[in-house]
Amino acid sequence: MREPLRDGHGRLIGDVRVSVTDRCNFRCQYCMPAEGLPWLERGGVLRFEEIARLVGLLASMGVHDVRLTGGEPLVRRDFPQLVEMLAGIEPVHDLSITTNGYLLERDAAALVAAGANRFNVSIDSLQQDRFFAMTRRDALPQVLRGLEALAAFPQAHPIKVNAVAIRDFTEHELPAFVAFAREHPYEVRFIEFMPLDGDHAWRPEQVLTGEEIHALIHAIHPLEPTPRDPHATARIYRFADGRGTIGFINPVSEPFCGDCNRIRLTADGRLRTCLFSLNETDLRGPLRAGASDDALEQIVRDAVWRKELKHHVNEPGFVQPARTMSAIGG
Repeated sequence: MREPLRDGHGRLIGDVRVSVTDRCNFRCQYCMPAEGLPWLERGGVLRFEEIARLVGLLASMGVHDVRLTGGEPLVRRDFPQLVEMLAGIEPVHDLSITTNGYLLERDAAALVAAGANRFNVSIDSLQQDRFFAMTRRDALPQVLRGLEALAAFPQAHPIKVNAVAIRDFTEHELPAFVAFAREHPYEVRFIEFMPLDGDHAWRPEQVLTGEEIHALIHAIHPLEPTPRDPHATARIYRFADGRGTIGFINPVSEPFCGDCNRIRLTADGRLRTCLFSLNETDLRGPLRAGASDDALEQIVRDAVWRKELKHHVNEPGFVQPARTMSAIGG
């Protein structure tokens, strides 16, 4: 094992989000334009062996939690094979997947068998027409079937259902999500709308804050807080009668940068030290040029040492990253 990975602010890095593709079968309004985005050339995307090597190197430096994202990770051909490769890396303690759920009905069994042990499924509306309006895909019934297929596996729980909260849209969804969280074994979580949309049309007034959603839900069914892990992104509440939980991820109104222990690896092999980074570090180039693990380790350490103290979303002069969420990895 190598020395733990630490940034210049003294934070130990323990979590990496790995984008396995920038491609997606949805066109969510908060992520990409209706016509989509130019995809990476296939040769520019990291091969499974390259991802496994980088994840193994990071894991040897104490980055034990790995989340696989996209784009939509399940559109990557033979994706369960990559999951199995990463699950076999001994220092990887937690291997999770963020998905839009469209292909879960097909892949849930294979992904669980391969070793994925946690899942986040993105669902922004439980009403078919409004789901279509947000994602530009008439896919809600298939996503819900996929969620049900996944829920059949005890080892996949707890399953989290994520909804991006946008003003004048999400307020109307809350009664249905409250009922959903109370009737099913899923933790429903609301994520504040962040400036990572493909249209670069984000405005602060579109952010429906976690505090506002909490108040609206509390009025439907009272909530009680639960203890929070220092590095957790979500604030979790349970319903006062014990039936179900709700979570709030508030990166805009209540940034959790001070405890951030995360880094990101894009599908084309760039290391990002913050979701809102304006700079990236190329790992694919040195990797394909034959760099040793020791050389790659030094590149990673130098980049992570410069990890940002915080994002600047709420500050004058904030600059939205050129890459959108689908290209960065959610």
